Formats: sequence, structure tokens, C-alpha cells
Amino acid sequence: MEKNMTVGSPMRIILNFTIPVFIGNVFQQFYSMVDTIIVGQFVGTSALAAVGSTGTIMFLIIGFLLGLTTGMTVLTAQRFGVGDMNAMRQTVSSACMLSIIISIFMTIISMFGMKSLLHLMNTPADIFDDAYTYIMIICAGIFAQVLYMLLSSILRALGNSKTPLYFLILSALLNIVLDLLLIVVFHLGVAGAAYATIISQGVSGLLCIVYIIKKVPLLHLKKDDWKLRGSIVRNQLSIGLPMAFQYSITAIGTTMVQSALNGLGSTLVAAFTAASKIEQVLSQAYVSLGVAISTFAAQNMGAGKKARIRKGFAATTKLGVIYSVFAMILIMLCGKYMTLLFVTDNVTQIMGSVDIYLKCAGIFFIPLALVNIYRNGIQGMGYGFLPMLAGVTELIGRAVVALIAAAYGSYLGICLASPAAWVLACVFLLVIYFMIVKEYPKEEL
Repeated sequence: MEKNMTVGSPMRIILNFTIPVFIGNVFQQFYSMVDTIIVGQFVGTSALAAVGSTGTIMFLIIGFLLGLTTGMTVLTAQRFGVGDMNAMRQTVSSACMLSIIISIFMTIISMFGMKSLLHLMNTPADIFDDAYTYIMIICAGIFAQVLYMLLSSILRALGNSKTPLYFLILSALLNIVLDLLLIVVFHLGVAGAAYATIISQGVSGLLCIVYIIKKVPLLHLKKDDWKLRGSIVRNQLSIGLPMAFQYSITAIGTTMVQSALNGLGSTLVAAFTAASKIEQVLSQAYVSLGVAISTFAAQNMGAGKKARIRKGFAATTKLGVIYSVFAMILIMLCGKYMTLLFVTDNVTQIMGSVDIYLKCAGIFFIPLALVNIYRNGIQGMGYGFLPMLAGVTELIGRAVVALIAAAYGSYLGICLASPAAWVLACVFLLVIYFMIVKEYPKEEL
């Protein structure tokens, strides 16, 4: 159901929008978490490390495409907010055509350069073959993943956060079934996990297409809508590309962390993989709050309600801080015991390493929340370049700490790399936000 976010209580609207997105993102994490659980339990710790070692590469590629599709649909939300439905449909068709072109390009580039990238990251020899097999299948299925990312982003731009959730739940359940079938029954190992992920994501995208055809006449594109318009393309790329590069810059930093980690051996790689999966489930709330404030800001910017945008940021910040306190307590007290889901051997050693990671991350959950909220909110207001600079500060933070940790062979240092990035980016984004809104009215006239 489409939702106009330019009227009503900002707190209530953002909360109602965030909850379905959060649930959907958690289920989306199940794609990778179920892979790692089943791989770790039925294939072994080395296979778990192989899947985990490709996580930063997946983030580099998929993050770029996610940033691009999200950025391009900011213009869709703005046109919807102002009530110009013809222009809104034109932004949708433009986003579709650009996504197809870029998906083809990314598939070719990523598959041709993958082996060299794995070598560059010092991927341990005992897991190299499995890591290469897994990530190549993921890259071959880029289009299936972009299909869901784009269509769900379009629906959310219109204020509909529930429908993508329903389809994602169905595909997450399908992913579990396929994992068990392909790994446990057919013994395909890490390849089975990759196939399950791609097929499930593709099903989500197809379900979005069916829903739009049957239930969303606003998105029924006409022949004239399929003309590429230079002004729309420029606007979409001016927001989408900086968002995509921002994800890529962040991914480069995490790739440096992964490279430093790989030098410590496959056991610590497995521990880091398990811990990051646990942390990522809880941190999906921050991603969801970011999506909510981005859509809220875009619709209200289109409607010219700048005072309402300030209220939206304030409400989202309160939600983020409250959740962070709860999540920090939970992850620091109970998080390490989830290690048992992932591994059956070296449990004591791996659990201790998982605990170190989770405590390092949990202490800095509030800066992580603010980074997601203010970065996405500023992007929703139509600023593409400034949030990308926040990605540069993240890169600096991760790179410096990772290089120092690698020099000393310190696992603790590697675990502190991301928190350092969050703090630097948080400070930068808060300064940028207050510079932008200092002229905005606090109340609508």
C-alpha cells in the first residue's frame, strides 16, 4: 500500500515504515546466515571460512549496486511526494534501464577479475578454491539480486515497506529449503549455498514484478515512459553514483580488514565470519532506519516541507539510540553463545574470538546508528556527494586501524577497525547535517 509521508506524526510514520523494513532485512540476512550455519555444520570450518572470506567482496559488488538503485529511486520518492505521477513513472523506467546496463557491466568485470582479487586479499590456500567457487556463482547471479533491490526500492519510495517484506520472507524460507537440499542431500558444498542465495533472491524480484502488475497501477509504465530523458538520468546518477561509490569506498576498507584478517589463519577467519553474521542481524535496524528517513526526507523535500524533515531526523535519532542501548546489552551478554549455530569444532577457541568482536562492536552501536540515519537522510534530501565523503572518512578509519593491526598481528585491532570508521563518519555526518539544516525552519509557516 502506497504511503504519503508528508502528513501525520513523523515518529509514528517512521516507526511504522521501519518495522517491516527491519523484519525484511533480518530475513535477508538469513540468506547469508543460513548459508554459513549449514556450511559450517555440514561441510566444515574451512568451508565456513571460505564463504566468510568472500563477504567483503560481496559487499563491494552488491553494495555498489544497492547504493545505485537506492539513490536512483530518491528521485522517484521526490516526484511522488510532490504528486507528479507522470514524472514519477519516468524516473522508474529510467532506473530500470540504467540498472540493466550497469548490472551487465558489473557481472562481466567482477567475474573476470575475481581470481586476482582473491589473491590480492591473501586468501588462505586451504580455502581458496571454495571461496572462488562461491563468489563466482554469486557474481553470475548479480542481475537476480539487482531485480529485487531495484523493485523493492521503488515500492519503498512510494511508502510501501510491507510488500517487499512479505516476498522476502517467502524467499528466505525458500533459501533454507534449497540450502538443505543442495548442501545436505546433493552434497554441493559451498556451490549449493551460492545457488540457493541467487535463486531465492531472484524469486523475490519476480514476486515484486507480479505484485506491481496486479496491484500498483501507478507503476504501470506507458510507451512514452520508456524514453531515456537526459535530465532524469543526470539527476538519478548524481545521487545514485555517489551512493554506490560510498558503499564501494566502505567495502574497500572492509576488504583491507579482511586481508589483514586472512593473514591470521582460517580459524580466526571463521570466528570473525560467525561474529559478523551475529552483529549484522542486530545492525539491520540501523539500515532500516536509514531507509525510512531517506524515503521520509525525499518525499518531504519534494513537497517543500523542510521543517518536517528536521522533525523526522529527530524522531529517527531517538529510535536509533534507544534500540542501540538494547542491542548493546543483548549482544555483549548473549551474542557469543550463537557461535554454536555456526561451528562444531574448535568451539571454545572460536567462541572466545567471537566474543571479542561482538564486544568491540556493541560498545559503538550508537555511532553506527547515527551513521546510517544521517547518511541516508542527507541522501534522501538530494545530496549525493557529501555523504560519499563520509565514506572516505570510514575508509581512512578502517584502513589505518587495519594496517596497524596487520603489522602487529592483532585480532583485537582488526575487530576495532569498523568501530573506528563509525566514529569518524558519525562526527563528519553530524557536522554536515547541521550545516545543511541551519537555515531550515523549525516549524512550518
